[in-house]
Amino acid sequence: MRLILIVLTGLLLLIQFPLWLGKGGWLKVWDLDQQVTSAQKKTDDLKARNAKLASEVQDLRDGTGAVEERARYELGMIRDNEIFVQILESPAKKSN
Repeated sequence: MRLILIVLTGLLLLIQFPLWLGKGGWLKVWDLDQQVTSAQKKTDDLKARNAKLASEVQDLRDGTGAVEERARYELGMIRDNEIFVQILESPAKKSN
């Protein structure tokens, strides 16, 4: 009786081995699923970035507002008859 139980347990382990560790086993499927999820997240992030860039390109093509904004903030340009005022904050004094 004991021998039959040991043989059946061994056969059960032999059957379970390919299920968990084989070529198409659960661990391999789980790993591939994680890779697919990671790739989908990266793809979604890149699609959002592309949409933002496409929107910016469209705005630069159609309107002058974006060009003016970039000229003001990145290049420090101003319009005719405007006065440029720059406010500098003083560094915070340390209290004793």
